[in-house]
Amino acid sequence: MTTVAVRHRVADFDTWKAGYDEHGAVRKEFGCTGDMLLRDSGDPNEILVLTFWPTPADAQAFATDPRLPEVMQKAGVVSEPRIEIYEDATP
Repeated sequence: MTTVAVRHRVADFDTWKAGYDEHGAVRKEFGCTGDMLLRDSGDPNEILVLTFWPTPADAQAFATDPRLPEVMQKAGVVSEPRIEIYEDATP
């Protein structure tokens, strides 16, 4: 399994969440098998998103989708997103 971790700040969590949910069908098209949304305990507009993928190639294809920056901007992302791809290291 591969995990994509995306950390960014949003202008308003509820607005961002609606945009995130709307983009769910696209994540599924790329092969996303699940996700987890986390908010900073001291700042509810600081978000960490974990998405899960069958392969690194699936994750990379999604992370480099040219539509993604526009979707993030429309949802209210106000910082440069930090996007990292991790592979499962457990035996």
